[in-house]
Amino acid sequence: MQVICEGLDLSDAVIKVSKAIPNKTTNPILEGIKIVAREDTLTLSATDLDLSIEKKIKADVKIEGEVVIPGRFFSEFIKKLSNEKIELELSDKNQLKIKYIDSESFIQCFVSDEYPSFNNVNGTNVFSITSENLKNLINKSIFSVAVDDSRPILKGALFEIGQNTVKAVALDGYRLALVTEPILSSTINGGVIIPARSLSEISKLLGDSDEIVNVYVDKKYLMIDIGDTKVTTRILEGDFLNYKQIIANEFSTEITINRTQLLDALDRASLLSKVGQNNLVKFDIKENTLLLTSNSEIGNIKENISISIEGKDIFIAFNARYFMEAFRTITDDFVKIKFNSPSNPCVVVPATDSSEYLYLILPVRII
Repeated sequence: MQVICEGLDLSDAVIKVSKAIPNKTTNPILEGIKIVAREDTLTLSATDLDLSIEKKIKADVKIEGEVVIPGRFFSEFIKKLSNEKIELELSDKNQLKIKYIDSESFIQCFVSDEYPSFNNVNGTNVFSITSENLKNLINKSIFSVAVDDSRPILKGALFEIGQNTVKAVALDGYRLALVTEPILSSTINGGVIIPARSLSEISKLLGDSDEIVNVYVDKKYLMIDIGDTKVTTRILEGDFLNYKQIIANEFSTEITINRTQLLDALDRASLLSKVGQNNLVKFDIKENTLLLTSNSEIGNIKENISISIEGKDIFIAFNARYFMEAFRTITDDFVKIKFNSPSNPCVVVPATDSSEYLYLILPVRII
């Protein structure tokens, strides 16, 4: 193998695919990045067997070939050569020579035949969505995914795919995120559960544009085609929780509030509540005012926020972080928060009554 390419292109590709290199593995070859030179293309790929990322770049291929190079070292090394033209040449001893300016380095590589093959996902089960909408779908829901291993199925987000929309559902036992985005076309009518780690890496590869992204689904894997980049992830197997039964249809109290004002107040109050290590804030809602309070051994904070209220007065407490993480993903100026009782979850929805998002948050019981 002998190939010449731009250092900036190579560095960008290495950074992207290296996200799929496992932090710990008993199989050393999985710590590598596979490089394949064919025709006028250099293809880089990495996998941890659950997540795979592949990136293609243009290159001047003198001799076709392939090799697996130690990934983390190669990534750090190439990042320092992003402004140079780079020549890669593989020797008979499976050493890769990296030539740049008037210098050269050698790296001992793995045998490419031992590297696991990627799962090819294609066919008729596909939906199309803009890059911006898919990124929004992920970022507005992923923070609610469970992080502990007690219920492994909740470490992923449920994607419910229809003909015109796709819904992302994530929950961890304390809060739930339900986000809806439009899709351009679909041959799928069903749901898949995607690991949160995979969604996080996919989001980093997406731009805020109207570029069309195709998402392919089969029984065990999902593949996202983003131009010259492909991401394949294993789908979690099992039944997701019936989230619809925990969302109430009617509420006894409904307020409309300025999102920024409440977020800023929560931010200040949480500084104090963290001292007590419980992040507890209390909402006292009555007479078109939300009185937000936070207490600890070093003092207390009280914030008054004007609201519009329909229904009964209510006194209820929450973990401030759950509200703040949801509010930071919302761009609306005003939101509605709906309550039933101090022991029942509240929901946050758009003030316009659209179905773009719904966040459910469980209260904290106070004596």
